[in-house]
Amino acid sequence: MQLSARLRMLPPMNLECTTAPPRRASCPTCLRPQTTCICRWIASVPFDASLLILQHPMETANAKGSARLLHLCVPGSVMLSGERFDPLLLSAQLHAGARTPLLLYPGDNAEVAFAPEPVPASRLRLVVLDGTWRKSRKMLHLNPVLAGLPRLSLRDMPASHYRIRKAHAPHQLSSFEAAAYALSVLQNDRAGPAKLAHLLAAFDGFVDQQAGYAAVRGTG
Repeated sequence: MQLSARLRMLPPMNLECTTAPPRRASCPTCLRPQTTCICRWIASVPFDASLLILQHPMETANAKGSARLLHLCVPGSVMLSGERFDPLLLSAQLHAGARTPLLLYPGDNAEVAFAPEPVPASRLRLVVLDGTWRKSRKMLHLNPVLAGLPRLSLRDMPASHYRIRKAHAPHQLSSFEAAAYALSVLQNDRAGPAKLAHLLAAFDGFVDQQAGYAAVRGTG
C-alpha cells in the first residue's frame, strides 16, 4: 500500500480543546464569586459577648447562607466548619479567654433570652449552630460537649426577613437573625437595640441581593 493511501485511512484527529474552563475569581473576604460578592453589606458591630459559629459542611457553599456575613459583621467572632469536632479542641475553643459558653438552641431547660444573665456579657460566648434543624440536631448528637452546654432560647421573636429560604415554621429565624437578637439581648445596655438595627439592616441588604438574583433567574 502506498504511503498516500495509508494516510487517507488514518482516523481524524480530535482538535477540540480539553482544557478546563478557568474558575471564576472569588472574593478573598466573603469567599463568593466576585460577581456576587456580599462585602458591601458588612457592618462592623462589636458586642460584649463573643461569638462562635459552628457551620455544618453542607452550608459552606450555600449561596443563601447567612453565617459568613454574620461572622464578618461581628469583630472577633470565630467560624468553624464541621459536623464532628475534636472534643479537646472544641472545648478549648468554647472556653477560650475563660468565657462561659452559651448555646443558642431550644431546649426544655433553656434560659429565655429576655432576662438579664447572671454572668456579664463580657464573660459569655454565644455558640450558634449553622445548619438545618436536622443537621444541627446531628451535630449535637455527634458532639456531646455541645449537647451538654447551657442553652439560650429565643421567645416571641418578630417574623423573619429571610424570604429567600423556606422555613418549616413561622417563628423560625435564620442563623444571622437569631444570633443578632441573642447578642443584642445579652448586651443588656442602651447600645443593644442600635447594634441590632445595624445588623438587621446588613442582613436585609444581603437578602435583597439574593432575592434579586433569584428574580433574574426566574425571568431568564
